[in-house]
Amino acid sequence: MREVLTALRAIAEPTRLRLVALVAEGEWCVTDLVEILGQSQPRLSRHLKLLSDAGVLARAREGANIYFRLAETGSGGALARSALARVSEDDPLLVADRHRASSLRAARARAASAAFQANPTAWDELRALDLPAATIEARLLDTLPPGPLGRLLDIGTGTGRMLELLAPRAERATGVDLSREMLALARARLAEAGLGRCALRQADMSRLPFAPASFDLITLSMVLHYADHPEEVLTEAARVLAPGGTLAVIDLAPHGDDALVRRLAHRWPGFPAPQMAAWLAAAGLAPRPAVALPGPLTVHLHLAACPVPAPAPAGAARIDA
Repeated sequence: MREVLTALRAIAEPTRLRLVALVAEGEWCVTDLVEILGQSQPRLSRHLKLLSDAGVLARAREGANIYFRLAETGSGGALARSALARVSEDDPLLVADRHRASSLRAARARAASAAFQANPTAWDELRALDLPAATIEARLLDTLPPGPLGRLLDIGTGTGRMLELLAPRAERATGVDLSREMLALARARLAEAGLGRCALRQADMSRLPFAPASFDLITLSMVLHYADHPEEVLTEAARVLAPGGTLAVIDLAPHGDDALVRRLAHRWPGFPAPQMAAWLAAAGLAPRPAVALPGPLTVHLHLAACPVPAPAPAGAARIDA
């Protein structure tokens, strides 16, 4: 009862309800919220702290900023969503907030985009390399388990294309990337697609900030060839993959184009399928045969499952300490 009452008291204030409405449609940091609502940073920081302490909002640090979103677990986020469902979308304050948020998101996307104009790898690399992106994505969808995808993690999310493709089928979707500029682009892209509830985090793919068995599907699309130690990235992905879950890796087959490697700062010129299968098996996963997708450069789709532990034999003797 105390948890529910605390959350209700936190929501029951006009500015805090406006904050809840904004972060329900996408992540924002304090500086952004100050600009959108036109209120002082100390005032909004107090409101955000109260909402966070009440379990209504979740927070994640990204460099010097802290981003806020509705909590996915606990009664706080659920009560906030229930309250928002009972507020008219035509409320003048909320309409004005949405307009200012949309303008700010567009400005952030333009700024991030301008910073990457000279570097084509800043965009979706499948398209930057003139690879058959639509064919590759369709094959991925065909090979994934049918139905809901559960908890999704996209490692090295870039501009968020994998989240845009898969999040509509996910219970919860999270993307991580080391580049703050890329995360800004992803936030803008996902909000435009109506996927503002996707969580985005700044993180190193070799040190993921998640507990073991946190996700049911993990994707690594055109990322692994940038890793100094790909096997460590796969081991870390396997750590946070739940039993019965799937790891999907999309990456280049060996191509021998040294000029391309130098031009795009790739660490590896593609991966042989047997090597990838060995790494996946060493990470404790069960790899499936790689699928080769031809194009200007051949792309491999690797899928691997996290084994489900065998149940204890029925009637096994119990040993008490």
